[in-house]
Amino acid sequence: MTTVRAYAAASATSPLEPTTIERREVGPRDVLIDIAYAGICHSDIHTIRGEWGEVAYPLTVGHEIVGTVAEVGSDVTRHAVGDRVGVGCMVNSCRECENCLAGEEQYCLKGNVGTYANVDRDGSITQGGYAQKVVVDEDFVLRVPEAIPYEKAAPLLCAGITTYSPLHHWNAGPGKKVAVVGLGGLGHMAVKIAHAMGAEVTVLSQSLRKKDDGLAMGADHYYATSDPETFETLKNSLDLIVNTVSAPLDLKQYLGLLSLDGTMVNVGAPPEPLPIQVFTLFSNRRSFAGSSIGGIRETQEMLDFCAEHGIAPEVELIDAAQINEAYERVLASDVRYRFVIDAATI
Repeated sequence: MTTVRAYAAASATSPLEPTTIERREVGPRDVLIDIAYAGICHSDIHTIRGEWGEVAYPLTVGHEIVGTVAEVGSDVTRHAVGDRVGVGCMVNSCRECENCLAGEEQYCLKGNVGTYANVDRDGSITQGGYAQKVVVDEDFVLRVPEAIPYEKAAPLLCAGITTYSPLHHWNAGPGKKVAVVGLGGLGHMAVKIAHAMGAEVTVLSQSLRKKDDGLAMGADHYYATSDPETFETLKNSLDLIVNTVSAPLDLKQYLGLLSLDGTMVNVGAPPEPLPIQVFTLFSNRRSFAGSSIGGIRETQEMLDFCAEHGIAPEVELIDAAQINEAYERVLASDVRYRFVIDAATI
């Protein structure tokens, strides 16, 4: 085992504090990564505060990781020392089930192993990227193209793939009208990616406060959901709605915006159940769906797509000592649009 510096919380109500964690020795198929940057995802906060279920403490979170390969195992063929690489929301899966064999490891029928707060195949609890180093099986390590600015790449490993995957699956592109609910860490990536795919993009946000930002990112239209006229104006007009917010919504209102065979897909994950009136789905043969992250193959596709189209998140770089302050600002929607920790300060 190797001891590395990290930030961790001792309980659901504790602040994150400097500590040390153990990383396994590099095995034949492992890659040791010197972490350069780690993004802060709202999922980190939900998990560390026990809002998505019980977790084992102390816990280090962080599943938006980029860094440089420092060492590789004897059987590693995909990565070499010095490569720019990334690690997203999962670090293992069974690799044998139907979904894994189809390249959809995020839907592993035995459950994929999350980058933190999960039991790994060796029985240890995974610890995330708010740390100096991480050891990951080569199959779950991504190549980060040079065209993506290093300090902006980390959020693509969660916010990027979480929005790319449903846009790709539901065929966002020319002739499609796509709406993004919420212009936050996930939402701003959805706007940029949908625009690059060629879709007509609408942002649905509580207010018009971020309208200029949304239009600059590629949105064609921007509406305030606090204005009742929005739901009349857009009624029966959208092919796809990507809901990025982790809070309850009036689903009847939003589903009413879908045109024939339209789909509303949730990528935000509120802890509360969402009530739905089935009759709303009958009209226009609408669908209500959910989408997780993407598989490793699709995540690499997303990184290459972003490099090709000059897409990168809007980030605010912080020192590790600012993590707890950053959490409070995320909860207050006071970030434009993703915090990224400089791992050199851990």
